[in-house]
Amino acid sequence: MGCAPVQERISRPGLRSDQDAMPVTMPDGKRFAVILSPDFDAQSVWIGTFRSASQTNLSRGEFGALVGAPRLLDTFRNAGIRTTWCIPTHTMQTFPDAVAAVVEAGHEVAAHGVYHEYVPKLEEPEERRLLELQLELHQKLIGRVPRGYRSPALDITVNTIALLEELGFSWDSSLMGRDFEPYHPRTVTEINLESANRFSPPSSIVELPVYWALDDFPELESFKGSGLMQSNDAVLNRWKHTFDYGYERSPGGAMTITIHPQTIGRAHNLLMLESFIEYVSARPGVWFPTLSELADAWESD
Repeated sequence: MGCAPVQERISRPGLRSDQDAMPVTMPDGKRFAVILSPDFDAQSVWIGTFRSASQTNLSRGEFGALVGAPRLLDTFRNAGIRTTWCIPTHTMQTFPDAVAAVVEAGHEVAAHGVYHEYVPKLEEPEERRLLELQLELHQKLIGRVPRGYRSPALDITVNTIALLEELGFSWDSSLMGRDFEPYHPRTVTEINLESANRFSPPSSIVELPVYWALDDFPELESFKGSGLMQSNDAVLNRWKHTFDYGYERSPGGAMTITIHPQTIGRAHNLLMLESFIEYVSARPGVWFPTLSELADAWESD
């Protein structure tokens, strides 16, 4: 999906030409992109990453599917935002009506694992099998294969990027090598302690970077006995400050916020998200693309 070129090309020195890190070509009148990208994990995050059979944890995933996701769809509809939902195939099979509502609302669906498996623990044959299964199930369950991939738990193996290339993915959104610019990622193929690390050549995959501080789950999800949960004011200010920096100092850039229906869909958190949407929407030239639209705009350069 193409977009009109920006009226004035924005350029900045100091970007690495070997990985094609450069600003996005924005639609006319747009200056900075904000992507609010839900990871619709539902129960899979508890049974996959956390290996939990707790009925309480599973009910939190059910809340995400039956309460959080509809609330989030309402928020996006009211704001006129279309975005990318990264959905494990376990969610597609366990909560088909909730996923159908996402598709019917016009949002993009990207790959996000089968059962929210912890990818760094996978050997290459099993990682390949699960990626192939995702493509098969996406086609079967929603009628199309995904263009992009986000790793469950935002972590990958030395094989992941090459596998995504081989299987026909266009983009990945799991890595943290930039904050505001897409780039072509390199895999660290050899880690050395007393000499330099070695890298693969830059991939043809477009990396749409994420960051833990722009992810609601580790910051806002409540765990019994844990003191790690941040206040809404602290998280909202962090998101605002990141946006302010990008908008003012990285024109032609994009920030991706990873959100989870079972987390951001809680009443107090949803009000925080809506406050953030109002804040950024008040600035002229803010663009809310899907991740594929962002990748296409960058690749058009």
